Amino acid sequence: MSYTPQASSDTSVEIDRLMIDAYRRMPLAEKARRVSEATRAVDLLALTGIRQRHPGCSDREARIRLAALKYGSDLVRQAFGWAPDARDL
Repeated sequence: MSYTPQASSDTSVEIDRLMIDAYRRMPLAEKARRVSEATRAVDLLALTGIRQRHPGCSDREARIRLAALKYGSDLVRQAFGWAPDARDL
């Protein structure tokens, strides 16, 4: 497999190569666990932002707003009967 350096200004090419090689050797279950953890972390950050922009919103409303961010207002409206407008996320 050929190697293409990532576009990161804070990581040397040598370290970048070592990281890519480590990911290539990593078992699939470990890769899936890491992706799942990263997804959860991003969701928590997004929920924090939603709660800052919409103080007092319920947990359900915050989760619906998160779903609208991730999947689009049209799909969320079909699933839950309500979705915020894109400008109100």
